[in-house]
Amino acid sequence: MENREVPENPAIKAVFFDIDGTILSIDSNRVPDSAREAIKKLRQNGILAVVATARHMIDLEKMPVKDMEFDGYVVVNGQLICGPDHKIYAGNPIDRGEMEVLARIFETKKIPFVMITENDVYINYVNDTVVETQQAFNDDVPDTGRYYGENIYQIMAFVSEKEKNLLDDLLDECDITSWSDTGIDIIPRDGGKTNGIQLFLDKNGIDRAETMAFGDGENDIAMLEYVGIGVAMGNGKDAVKEAADYVTDTVEDDGIEKALKHFGLI
Repeated sequence: MENREVPENPAIKAVFFDIDGTILSIDSNRVPDSAREAIKKLRQNGILAVVATARHMIDLEKMPVKDMEFDGYVVVNGQLICGPDHKIYAGNPIDRGEMEVLARIFETKKIPFVMITENDVYINYVNDTVVETQQAFNDDVPDTGRYYGENIYQIMAFVSEKEKNLLDDLLDECDITSWSDTGIDIIPRDGGKTNGIQLFLDKNGIDRAETMAFGDGENDIAMLEYVGIGVAMGNGKDAVKEAADYVTDTVEDDGIEKALKHFGLI
């Protein structure tokens, strides 16, 4: 796609970064030095650097980004908002009525379901699809657990396209987005990264026109369309690039640094 005309020196006050495939290379499971340095310079220039990811803080604290400093975290696809100290200060759980349906599916163990709570992540059972999908994303398989009625902020399911469509038809108050051919996220219909971003902006007195975001996956599309300037990574899917205002290089080829320099933010 052709990059849309956007200001080269916008009045940006906050930049939101996806993790997998954006800051972190999925192929090498490392953060390029250029991305580390670029985000550090961005913060030194007085611009907030904020994580916006489907990951939980539990994951981030074990990943190669754990030693990087950010000004906030919009995690679990916008369902939990954390400060720079990693402490949660806002959340948006799945509707209780929908959870009755989802809990029954969880208990039948016909579909691998990962329940994501405020402080825990657990799965009902593990099959080959779970193992293969998690390995592809350099991620551990969660421990198995039971659902006791606690608030659930997101469910991660490992499904075929047919099963995804069946879940989509079944759930009235949830949205489903894919993050791989076999992995989906189930979140409240009024949730998502955009909702989490707005909660962060409200807390920090920033207008959405003063924001930028970087992403590469389907669950980043709404975020890229919501912020002032949406930047797609060169390794992103075609639909993500179409939704973005600007397409930068790949994560491995210094995409974050190049885009931040293009817009005069570093």
